[in-house]
Amino acid sequence: MALNMVESKEWYLASYAAEGVPTTEQHLKLRTVSLSLDSIPHHHVALQTLFISVEPYIRTRMSGHDDGLCLSQYPLNQVITAFGVGIVLRSKDEKYSEGDVLLSAFLPVAEYCVVPSSAIVRKIDPAAGIPLTEHLNCLGLPGFAAWLGIHVLGDPKPGSNVFISAAAGAVGMVAGQLAKLKGCRVIGSTGSDAKVRLLKEEFGYDDAFNYNKETNFDAALSKYFPNGIDVYLDNVGGKLLEAVLNHVNLHARIPVCGMISQYNQSWREREGVRNLLNIVGKEVRMEGYLVGSYLDRFSDFAVEMGSYIKHGKIRSKIRFYEGIKSFGESLGSLFSSSNEGKVIVEFKPQPSTVKVAAP
Repeated sequence: MALNMVESKEWYLASYAAEGVPTTEQHLKLRTVSLSLDSIPHHHVALQTLFISVEPYIRTRMSGHDDGLCLSQYPLNQVITAFGVGIVLRSKDEKYSEGDVLLSAFLPVAEYCVVPSSAIVRKIDPAAGIPLTEHLNCLGLPGFAAWLGIHVLGDPKPGSNVFISAAAGAVGMVAGQLAKLKGCRVIGSTGSDAKVRLLKEEFGYDDAFNYNKETNFDAALSKYFPNGIDVYLDNVGGKLLEAVLNHVNLHARIPVCGMISQYNQSWREREGVRNLLNIVGKEVRMEGYLVGSYLDRFSDFAVEMGSYIKHGKIRSKIRFYEGIKSFGESLGSLFSSSNEGKVIVEFKPQPSTVKVAAP
């Protein structure tokens, strides 16, 4: 018997968090709403959520002011959105049918939702041999960001010295492997000894260091890069970026994917970089980028990354949080040294009408 009405839990933003990590005590709140699955507008679909991707950019949309990423702030008292995967329960769009599995760039963080077709990125084939969660990971936003940083903007040549910060995060893990596939020497920085071992033993990094143990970043980079740095994929900013600029080679490239060390401070309290003059003398190309500006390259990326995944050339690590109630905790984990790899909230139970490949 078809469902007509459902009770759906959803997360909404109750107040902005100018500084620090947003909390469920003050900023994020969970509520239950009634949702009609029959009275949906044309060119919309009703979905049951399977997975939500938890990304650092979500935090920047909760500050209440422009953080320099040109991302709109979540409206107060409205459900927040993220990249996610859901299954169609009802459709008012001829392109989608009941039972289709869809990837959305603006999926409400809710158990059930109604979204416009314009929010759908693509339809996923669950029988294609690629786990659904990889469409939020290696084949999703983190993988695309890594591919752009290494393949498009960094473009290292075989033998290049490549440095990746936040290397045990979702973007860093993929970026390091892509650089290795291009024949580079790859070093990463991360927040624990366990993550150092993970990068070296599971993801093929030539070496890595624990930034919490290195009291002098300049000395650390002198040790790991005696011949200088050719490409630095920056996910951190702050003091580490400043140290890197003392070790770049002539014509080095610095794609800037993010600066997670600075997200929880107001811009007046963020760490400055004092040696930007080095990019002049070394003729360095330092370039920030947003994946939304390169959507014309997504099909190229999807073909290449899909092949890597199917042939076992790219490995992934996903940390799952179970159930919608865990979303607040999952977001906080991005800003602690405890997190490894991609963070995904898995919604249970999953509908029997879709077969989900093992993560």
